[in-house]
Amino acid sequence: MSNFWDSDVWGFINLVAILLLSLIVANILKKTIKFLKKSLIPTSVLGGAMLLIFAGIYDLITKDVMFETQFFGGKGYVYLETITYHALALGFIASTFKASKGKMNKKRTTEIFNTGVTTVSTYLLQGIVGMVITIIAALIISGFFPAAGIILPFGYGQGTGQALNYGNIFETENGFIGGKTFGLTVAAFGFLSASIGGVIYLNIIKKKRKINLGEDEKENITVEDVQPANEIPMQGSMDKMTMQVAFVLVAYMLTYLFMFLLGKLLPGMKAVIYGFNFLIGVLTATLMKLVFNIFRKKNIVKKGYINDFLMTRVSNFFFDVMVVAGIAAIRLGLLQDYWGIIIILGVVGLIITYVYEYLVAKVLFPEYKDEQFLMMYGMLTGTASTGTILLRELDGDFKTPAADNMVYQNFPAIVFGFPLMLIATMAPVKPILTLIILAVFFIVMNVILFRSFIFRRKGRSRKK
Repeated sequence: MSNFWDSDVWGFINLVAILLLSLIVANILKKTIKFLKKSLIPTSVLGGAMLLIFAGIYDLITKDVMFETQFFGGKGYVYLETITYHALALGFIASTFKASKGKMNKKRTTEIFNTGVTTVSTYLLQGIVGMVITIIAALIISGFFPAAGIILPFGYGQGTGQALNYGNIFETENGFIGGKTFGLTVAAFGFLSASIGGVIYLNIIKKKRKINLGEDEKENITVEDVQPANEIPMQGSMDKMTMQVAFVLVAYMLTYLFMFLLGKLLPGMKAVIYGFNFLIGVLTATLMKLVFNIFRKKNIVKKGYINDFLMTRVSNFFFDVMVVAGIAAIRLGLLQDYWGIIIILGVVGLIITYVYEYLVAKVLFPEYKDEQFLMMYGMLTGTASTGTILLRELDGDFKTPAADNMVYQNFPAIVFGFPLMLIATMAPVKPILTLIILAVFFIVMNVILFRSFIFRRKGRSRKK
């Protein structure tokens, strides 16, 4: 039995408080230091980096591990990894609950579909390049994990949570020592790549448009956004914000129950099943939203309970916490033999993502190629929030369809991207075969992506 003054009672709370404090300090620094303001580094990344540096200095001075002290209950790194793992799914679930708005015509549907295909094609390209680098490294460095490169698309393309998930699978199931830290570090390099590449591109086109880098955009929030006429009141018998959190956590509980049952049926796939917590969470939230909408249409439920504005706040909160916790969870000591490979992965990941997104945006989205590039490049090196940060520098009012493309592309991206998640689990066992499958899959996806050009040219050549 624990006493209320025991460290295991307070450790988790202290850790969460430190994470949020780092976000506050990082935000103040971003507002006051001109270089940081113009760097476009997300506040959560800066906060995580500050904690990582502070923890390293503490360890050097005291010869003790800061996050393993009594103040954090003696298991701070376990808490950090747990927070990163859960925050990923919770953020996606909150995003899923938001209503789908806007009418779709054929052109918009095609652009959204192409955006989803681009997302998966980029994952595949990052996976191919990452696997080539680490397979070659394994031939040179005795004992190196050859499949480590498959983490690149999860660290860059999907962010901190998925990088941790796959690093954990490789560490627990395949003996990749330091796999979790490797994944988290790759994800951290992804955020740096987003900032570096984004600033480079913005400076290139700065001469063409009037842009003030790093300036905060004022949100045009109306009373209607927070309190539409057909929704429950903000402060009724149950606070409206509490209702949003309740929906998210209930969906996540149902997600756990489904994973628990699936894990019982497929015990050999348990690590993979729980690694897909965010995807199963999205499906659960989608089903809950569908049922709720049916109740509304049948007038069983009189008022709307889900508010898009508040759900966005909940989603952003979880994503901010996920990033800062994920970077703070990096254990630099476990990477002493991997730094060279990680730097190569980071630099090459930046270059190939930058070039590929530029070519796709130029060819398929000529009407708003700059906005589409910034959104896709930011999202596929960091997170959706990073893509939004870069996009706002050019399109603060979201007048172009780029922002909508990012939101609605999730469905085709999940459909086409799901096989990649399964293929990745095969990489540690058969790395060469995995590389070949990724290459073939990449070719197929690009045929689909550039179908209008490929088949139109074939049609013209036949007529001639």
